[in-house]
Order: sequence, then C-alpha cells, then structure tokens
Amino acid sequence: MSLIRVLLAILFPPLAVLDKGCGSFLIVFILTLCGWVPGVIGALVILNKN
Repeated sequence: MSLIRVLLAILFPPLAVLDKGCGSFLIVFILTLCGWVPGVIGALVILNKN
C-alpha cells in the first residue's frame, strides 16, 4: 500500500479502489454515501488485503 493510495483513500475513497474491481468500487461508494468515515475505512481495508 503506497502513500499515494492511502492519501487517495482518505480524500476520495471510491477512486482508491477503482482498479480492484466493480464490486469493491460499489461497496466503497455505498459506504461513502452513508458517511465519509465508513468509506475511508472500507477503502483502507480493501487496499490492505493485498
């Protein structure tokens, strides 16, 4: 997980996981609509899996 990805996950969570697949993007997008913090947490979890 690079520094650029972490910053992108904090600023724009759905864009950080765009290359991880459509499912990951949709999950993070929905979490971001529910609130910014759940979106950031979801994006960081998905980015940390690799």
